[in-house]
Amino acid sequence: MEKSKAEELYYLMVLGREFEYAAKEYYLKGKISGFLHLDIGQEGFSVASMKAFDKGDVFTTYREHVLAIARGMEPKNVMAELFGKVDGISRGRGGSMHLFEPKLSFYGGDAIVGGQIVNAVGCAYARKYQESDSAVLVIFGDGASNSGAFFESINIASAWKLPLLFLCENNEYAIGTKITRVSHFKKQSNKAKAYMRTIEVDGMDALAVYEAVQEANRYILDGNGPCFVEAMTCRYEGHSISDPNSYRSAEEMKICKERDPIQRLKEDLLQKYEVADETLTNLEKRAKEAVDDAVEFALNSKEPDISSLYDNVFCKECGNAVS
Repeated sequence: MEKSKAEELYYLMVLGREFEYAAKEYYLKGKISGFLHLDIGQEGFSVASMKAFDKGDVFTTYREHVLAIARGMEPKNVMAELFGKVDGISRGRGGSMHLFEPKLSFYGGDAIVGGQIVNAVGCAYARKYQESDSAVLVIFGDGASNSGAFFESINIASAWKLPLLFLCENNEYAIGTKITRVSHFKKQSNKAKAYMRTIEVDGMDALAVYEAVQEANRYILDGNGPCFVEAMTCRYEGHSISDPNSYRSAEEMKICKERDPIQRLKEDLLQKYEVADETLTNLEKRAKEAVDDAVEFALNSKEPDISSLYDNVFCKECGNAVS
C-alpha cells in the first residue's frame, strides 16, 4: 500500500473515532434519540473495507456511521442525520441506523439482523444479469450468520455464482451473547467453506483488512463467484448506547484494547512508512476539527417541517391527516 493511502486510512480512522465519541456525548446530552450503535474499536475494519471496495454496491449493518463516512458521506450530514435534522443524509428520517446515499452506491443499514444479506443477494443477481463490471459487498455481524436467511443466501450466491462479497465482522458477541454459546464454533467462516472460498483476517489490522477485501474482490471480478471474508474484531462499547457491556470482564477489555487498530496503524506509519510525528499530529487535528464542525452544523440545522411528515409515504390519504 502506498504511503498516501495508509495516511488516508489513518485520518479516516481517527475521524471515525472522534465522530463516535461526539455522537455518544450528544446522545447523553439528549440531542440524539432512538438507537445508537457505536463503532469504537472497529474503525480499522470499517475504514479499510470501504476504501478497499471502492466500486460497487454496499449493504451494511446498522453500526454504520464510520462506514458511511469512509464511503464518502460528509461527516456533517451524517451527524445531522443522527440529530434528526433536515440536513441529514436521509433528511432526518433514518437516524443512526439508516444512512442511505445511492450516489455512493451505499444502501445503508438494515434494522433486521441479517436483513441486508438477502437484499445484497438480489442486487448481486441484478448486477450479474446486467453484466456489470463491479461486485456487491454485504457487511454483517457474527450474530447474523445464525439466521436462516444467511444460509439461504450463501447457497443461492454459490449456486448462481453471484458477484457477492460476504464480509463478516465477528466481534464474538452479536448483540450481547458470546458467539460460542449459540454457534458450534467461533469462526463463522466455517459455515461458508462448503459453498465458496473463504478468507480469514485480523479485523483489528487495517492494512490486513484492506488487502483481504481487495483480494476477495479481485477473485469475484475474475468470474469465480462469491467469496466470504471473516474479520475478527473487538468493539469497545456495548451493542448500543443502552448496553452497559457488563457481560465482558475488565481483563477481556484490556486484552481487546491492546489490539487497538488506530494505534497499530500509527506504529506502522511511524516505523514501516517513516511518516513524521508532525504529519500524524496534523491528521489528528484535522479529524478533530472536522468532527467539531459536524457537531456545530448539526446543532444549527433545522428540524424537519411538520408539513413534510407524510412525504415519501405510500399512502394516498395520509396527507389529509396533517392539519
